[in-house]
Amino acid sequence: MKSKLFFFCFLAFPLSAEVSFSGLNLSNDSRLLFQAQYSGVGNSNQDALFLSRLTDLVLRQLTMFPEEMVSLENGSVIQIQNAFGCARIPVRGGLPTLVNGFESFVENVSASKGRIEPVAASKDGKWIIRIEPVSAAYGNLTLMNVDSGKQTFISDHVERPDRRFPALWSPDSQVFIYERGGNLYYYPVGGTISQDERYRLIGEGGVASAAWGESGDFFYIKGSTVYRVRGSEVFFRSIYRDFLEIGVPMGILPFPFDKNFDEFYVSPDSNMLLLFKGGKNLFLYPLGANDVDSLPFLRLPESCFKITTLWAPDSITVVANIRKQGEKVSAAFRLNTAAYIYDAFTPVTLPAFLNAALSPDGKRILFWGEKGVVLFDNINMQVLQEVSENQTYSCVWLGNEEFVVGDAKKIERVSVGKDGLERGLVCLASADVFAFGSQTTPTADGKEPPLDGSAMILAKNEEKWFVTDGRDAWNEIDAPSIREVSVVSGRYRVYLEKQNGGDFENLPMIRNTATVGTLPLLRVNRVGGEPRRTENQKTGGNGRATSPAPLSKPSVAICFDLYDDNTGLNDTLAALDAFGVKATFFLNGEFMRRHPQAVHDIADAGHETASMFFAVINLSTSRYQIDADFISRGLARNEDEFFQITGKELQLLWHPPFYATSSDIEAAASKAGYLSISRDIDPMDSFSNDDIARMGVLQTPASGMVDRIMETKRAGSIIPIRLGLLSGGRNDYLFNRVNVLLDALIKEDYSIGTVSDVIKQ
Repeated sequence: MKSKLFFFCFLAFPLSAEVSFSGLNLSNDSRLLFQAQYSGVGNSNQDALFLSRLTDLVLRQLTMFPEEMVSLENGSVIQIQNAFGCARIPVRGGLPTLVNGFESFVENVSASKGRIEPVAASKDGKWIIRIEPVSAAYGNLTLMNVDSGKQTFISDHVERPDRRFPALWSPDSQVFIYERGGNLYYYPVGGTISQDERYRLIGEGGVASAAWGESGDFFYIKGSTVYRVRGSEVFFRSIYRDFLEIGVPMGILPFPFDKNFDEFYVSPDSNMLLLFKGGKNLFLYPLGANDVDSLPFLRLPESCFKITTLWAPDSITVVANIRKQGEKVSAAFRLNTAAYIYDAFTPVTLPAFLNAALSPDGKRILFWGEKGVVLFDNINMQVLQEVSENQTYSCVWLGNEEFVVGDAKKIERVSVGKDGLERGLVCLASADVFAFGSQTTPTADGKEPPLDGSAMILAKNEEKWFVTDGRDAWNEIDAPSIREVSVVSGRYRVYLEKQNGGDFENLPMIRNTATVGTLPLLRVNRVGGEPRRTENQKTGGNGRATSPAPLSKPSVAICFDLYDDNTGLNDTLAALDAFGVKATFFLNGEFMRRHPQAVHDIADAGHETASMFFAVINLSTSRYQIDADFISRGLARNEDEFFQITGKELQLLWHPPFYATSSDIEAAASKAGYLSISRDIDPMDSFSNDDIARMGVLQTPASGMVDRIMETKRAGSIIPIRLGLLSGGRNDYLFNRVNVLLDALIKEDYSIGTVSDVIKQ
């Protein structure tokens, strides 16, 4: 893999974060070492060490925080994605190599907020599928060759990723399936292919409706029928799909499959299917069976927000992440698939970690999280060995006997040997201390020093020193010779300048002492204006940048209405947690009585809780005798319901069910001490299929709602989203696009808060 250098122009950091720089250290040959600290939302605080050549501002990243790792190229390369971008590192050791064309700290991309755009890499590492945004909710699907950087347009108007990426690679990296407009299509990466999507159509559904088997076939659920499609038959059958089924029927499920809420997994031998129904129940279904009297099933805890399925040859272990009294804990269940007709999922005691990964042969499990990493025997159900006590962010198996572990300090390759675990350094994740070595060889006059110049780069982590030349891998060193920190070289002086607004606490500044002029090392776009450099600075003049006035962000409130059903709540809470956002939840008494644990989960997560009356009734109709006493008693009853469940009080905010109000209703609520909340945006997400048919209008898809919200919102907007299923059904639901909406608002530099936050501002 060739090493690539990129000229730095703009920064790209996710979410409403603050980036600061520290540790400026300038070598005699004008190379600058410095550290960038990203204070992110959720649990993401990351550091990265960088080396820059000041003569041309070439920048190289030397450490990589292991936020998310995947194994590529038969386990020889690790791809890492984090707040600073996407890079690949050889598992035998090396420095991060930026993935060509991917949004990152050192690429020539526009400054952005929000999340780094997700990608899907092929198993062989040669291809990446991306979605280039064209609006808040949609983008163009493109295929990129990693080596050449060449991009191929695949399709337009594809929904941007929310909880899952809308494309699936085949195991052999030759074909991928993608979702567009409620249909599934395929695309082979080699050979001649029709650009007309009509000839690549598989059928109705989404990526949740399909799964690749280990043999290279894929399984597809349409309605309640499960089809098996031979990889070699995809092209032929899609051309003649008008009169030829897309695959071979393998069974009929006892209920229809819903791509919005259901998922499924295929066993390693492709003989069984595990159906995750509505985020609440798991069913094991035998493929090819004619008569099935009953299906083993597992009812998941109500507060489950994520599951991990570990499918060994003769068993399934399900690790469920749940919220319990404000904490995130795990519960585990196991099923013996060899006797599944007679057996059922039974609770088992596993190490208390939220993350797990099964070895390819199914014999071992890695568990990791805040308390470290353990290696677990999946056959005898016992801990084999403690791998690390450090908080671990990501682990990935390379083979049956080898895996990679990433914590905040280092990324290690670990092998399971007869005498214990053998370890090797892949790359540093950060550096506690960093410096140049004391020995420097002068560079010939008139020539630029190489970025991997003569002065060695040193870093210290966990009382150990490591060294690199800026080109080859980090290696441990016993007694380093350290050069004294300097901010002055023969041509430059560097310093940090505090910023009074935006997402950067400070910026490294470069003073060219050989000529005249001071420039920021990093050119940063500011919201609503040009980069901080003046025109004189851009042309090498003698002007100096001055700190701009503080920028205030416009604010919007996100609120969620809960009437009687909790569908979508767990994913919504997970999204808000990931983005570090607090929202307002309007609770109806009927919902609280049906789902007391859900009420606990909302309150324990620290969100604002407000009232939506004690019953789901339209207060604007003439069916009820509405007076001040009726309103006050209904609100008081809701307060009592909430207190009995949580021991806490509701905020004195409310809106009537369906936002159906009048001046008399609001006056009565005000007399009871409540502030009535209205909405200035109606996403129309409360209209069911039945409602749409009755009105004779077209249903707006959820992604269309996101785009409309972004077009109509303004500072101070209150954006309501209804949670729960509608009795008349919908093709999709807005709450399944919460991640996309939050990301779009943050990208436009909006501050997102509770209704009370917006009222105060």
